[in-house]
Amino acid sequence: MSYDLVIRRGTIVDGLGGAPYVGDVAVSNGVIATVGCVDGDAARVIDAAGLLITPGFVDLHTHYDGQAIWSERMTPSSAHGVTTVVMGNCGVGFAPCRAGDHDVLVDVMAGVEDIPGVVMADGLAWDWETFPEYMDALDARKRDIDVAAFLPHSPLRVYVMGQRGVDRAPATDDDLARMRALAAEAIEVGALGVASSRLAIHRTERGAPIPSYDAARDEIAALASGVADAGGGLIQFVPDIPAGGYEPVLQQVFEVAQDAGLPVTFTLVVGNTGDPIWPEAIAMVEKFNAAGSDISAQVFPRPVGLMIGLELTANPFVLYPSYREIAGLPLAERVAQMRKPEVRARILADKPSPGGHPLLYMAQAWEWIFPLDDPPNYEPDRSTSILARAKARGVRPVEEAYDRLLDDDGHAILLGAMANFEGNSLDTAGNLLRRDDVVLGLGDGGAHYGMICDASFPTFLLAHWARDRARGRFSVAEAVEQLTSVPARVAGLLDRGRIAPGYKADLNVIDHAALTLHRPVVTYDLPAGGRRLDQTADGYVATIVSGEVIAENDVPTSARPGRLVRGRQGVPA
Repeated sequence: MSYDLVIRRGTIVDGLGGAPYVGDVAVSNGVIATVGCVDGDAARVIDAAGLLITPGFVDLHTHYDGQAIWSERMTPSSAHGVTTVVMGNCGVGFAPCRAGDHDVLVDVMAGVEDIPGVVMADGLAWDWETFPEYMDALDARKRDIDVAAFLPHSPLRVYVMGQRGVDRAPATDDDLARMRALAAEAIEVGALGVASSRLAIHRTERGAPIPSYDAARDEIAALASGVADAGGGLIQFVPDIPAGGYEPVLQQVFEVAQDAGLPVTFTLVVGNTGDPIWPEAIAMVEKFNAAGSDISAQVFPRPVGLMIGLELTANPFVLYPSYREIAGLPLAERVAQMRKPEVRARILADKPSPGGHPLLYMAQAWEWIFPLDDPPNYEPDRSTSILARAKARGVRPVEEAYDRLLDDDGHAILLGAMANFEGNSLDTAGNLLRRDDVVLGLGDGGAHYGMICDASFPTFLLAHWARDRARGRFSVAEAVEQLTSVPARVAGLLDRGRIAPGYKADLNVIDHAALTLHRPVVTYDLPAGGRRLDQTADGYVATIVSGEVIAENDVPTSARPGRLVRGRQGVPA
């Protein structure tokens, strides 16, 4: 036999949780041809002795809706072994959209996902109006990895209802019928399902709740019915956690999905302090699944991380009038000003102005803010928090934060551990991830360009949870399963996520011992020179999509085999 690619003598981790074993993997025509002991030659051979061979990783929760239009590389995700991403999450996106509503959707994405309006103005071609036309636009572009999409609720609502949708007016019967028909149309052209959000902090850049925020039950039911009409798909949902806990809104969505015969995946966040409310959500999942539903909670494997810095959207002084006087200066000049005693004293004596995005106030949650070194520590000891460091120095936390932000000539980054740090550790998150009704998610690649850089979580899971952590460690097989076949099953992409003949040849060759996650850095490679956080890693010897090597020894190649995945995919014959 002659193959396109053979990976030899690696430790195969099949993606199903089976015991790793040493063998070869052969690829032909973009699919896995043979696994085990492979005879024959190949156009390309990779020696994987002493290395892991895993399926490519599947990321269920991203926002590459814009980046997939203006860029060929879906970074940071593709730098961390991810070969398939699902976008359109949280019910926000760019289709369907009439020309007159472009500014509305830009306002939503700028507020919810921290994507600067100028980036979208420069980067979006808007060569679509309907959702099918947007899918065609995605299909026509080249990229490094595969993308799949949900139909997002907020754009759909505005498309159907116009200004009434923006203003969150109740949908009429005609509106509901139109939404149902368009949801069915989206599934027919390849949407994986529909996505919606009721999270209170999901606000437009102007400060208003997003269009889907308080949509009634019958509206969610219309979307679900449309999905069911066209053959089925997944409902992705973000509940309004601060408003009365999980039960009131999840009950509605779970019942609607149960009536329509659809699976649901939803955001589950573990609070750092206070009485835990996540058990309430898990109890509801258990109840509905026992009655025949298919519901999975998405959990993140490290603290949901607010990146705090002078180059970023959030820092403790962003809302201070005295800081705003110098905020527009180039970084070097701003740092020079901040080092002047009189400027320091003036800023530290100031108070924040009212308003601003709710996440900005997390930049003063001193107990949960930590310096982020290289390599970064995402399970830091509480003794290293800004609060603890300030007490040790005998200064106010705001002073300690001010001084730390000036480290590295102002390039320093602090980690704001916003959630998942219950009991001052990641134990709860780890225990949840071992459940069959929980799936990895919430990396948010392609969004929060100046606030969050969590798309690197696959590397963190393999390095921290499956190698370095002494307590509650995952086996490599368990970690890889959570990154591959589990999210692939939830998304309905059953043609990938495992190493077996006939499956899509999306693969990673990983030096597990050398796997290292680097600290996020600020780059200016977005359209119009826009800023974003990026994060790289060492240890990915090769990442392969449809049999083509898209990165080798942590350096991207020119290969662009990524495609739009249209609809759910069945198990290969």
